[in-house]
Amino acid sequence: MQGRAAIARRAALLAGALLATALPAAAEAAGRPSLPALERQLMCVTCKIPLQEARSPQAESERNLIRQLIAEGKSEAQIKRALVAEYGQAVLSLPAASGFNLLVYLVPGLVVAAAALLLFAAARRWRRRVLAEPALDHALPRLRPDEERQLREALERLRD
Repeated sequence: MQGRAAIARRAALLAGALLATALPAAAEAAGRPSLPALERQLMCVTCKIPLQEARSPQAESERNLIRQLIAEGKSEAQIKRALVAEYGQAVLSLPAASGFNLLVYLVPGLVVAAAALLLFAAARRWRRRVLAEPALDHALPRLRPDEERQLREALERLRD
């Protein structure tokens, strides 16, 4: 039972590590937000491509609103909220990490953890099976005396 407890602890640690790396950092960068930094995180709602790559009138409209909000001294979070209020959730390149959208961040880590556990269990099972099988030399049938004599004679002919 101690072996299972150790495996469970390792699995829990692995799952925790995967979740910690899968969830995005929520802390905002110190200082004023910049247009280039925000463009990487936002989408053009018409083109459906990152705002930093979009060259449509809608993209320019979004950039103008961002510039205006930066000039008003708004934080990155406030700017994103204003853009969502104006254009909807489609303006965000990443979904909010809450509610159903949280699955976007959790499922990949859980899938990797489950795959790692399955591989670990399969490797242990395979190793036990290999260790339980008799060695190859014991599995071979014994030669009869006349077969043994024929083998020795054939080896003697090869040596000569």
